[in-house]
Parts: sequence; structure tokens; C-alpha cells
Amino acid sequence: MEIKKITDGKKRFMDLLLLADEQESMIHKYLERGEMFALYDGDLKSICVVTQEGEDVFELKSLATYEKYQGQGHGSRLVKFICQHYKDRCRTMLVGTGAGTPVVGFYEHLGFTVSHIVKNFFLDHYDHRMYENGIQLVDMVYLKKDLEPKRDRPVFWGI
Repeated sequence: MEIKKITDGKKRFMDLLLLADEQESMIHKYLERGEMFALYDGDLKSICVVTQEGEDVFELKSLATYEKYQGQGHGSRLVKFICQHYKDRCRTMLVGTGAGTPVVGFYEHLGFTVSHIVKNFFLDHYDHRMYENGIQLVDMVYLKKDLEPKRDRPVFWGI
């Protein structure tokens, strides 16, 4: 298994990116400003884009695995790599997905917790109705993972 950072020709991966975000115009909003990573195990299995959203806040976008390779751990390995790769410059890693979908559980299994919900995100930002596993996507749920090592809290002795 090998994970490569893709710096040139990101658009050549559009077929795989569209599995995670089915509207190309939305992908174009972050593709060039983000860092792209591809997981290869023989051939290409998974891909993702990571964008910086604040001084020490990054967002994992468009995590996708070809359908024939899904359920084999490639996506999980890529997320774990991303968290390790960014831990020295990232306090919080965010990821957004459709509220009420099984993908929420995938990220929770990897240590992410619900941060906040953006109501009507998919209705307001996409030019068509979107469905995942038969569920219409309406609200975006953001999950977060603290990548900063936990520090002991100071003990204050007082009167």
C-alpha cells in the first residue's frame, strides 16, 4: 500500500471525486486550494482532498473509494494517514457529510464526533436533489476530530 500526494493534474481523478461529491462545480470550489492524496494498493483505490479552513483547522473533503474496493478498509486507512499527516499543524480535522446517512457512523468509528449541522445545505448548494442509500440529503452534519495531543489540565490549589 502506498499513499501519494497529488500536486499536478488533480482533475484527472474527477471520476472518483464524483463518487463523494456528485456535483463537479462544488468540487471545483476546493480542488485547487486543497491537498490531494491517493491510496494505491496495486492500483488506485481511494482518494481525498484536504483544505485548510482556519489557522489550525482543516477539512477532509471528497473521500472516495471505487465501489469494487469499498468495505476493504482503504478509506479508513486513508483517513488515519491524513490525521497522522496533519497532526503537527492541525488542531481540529473536520469532515462534512449528509445527516442521517451511514457515512456518519464510518467517521464516528474513526474517532470523529458531531460538531454542528448546517440546515438545508444540500438544498441550498446543489442544483438537484441528492440521495444516499435511498435517503434524501438535506442537512450537512459536520464531524470533528481533535488531533492535538491531550494535555493534562493544570491543577489549581486554592483556598
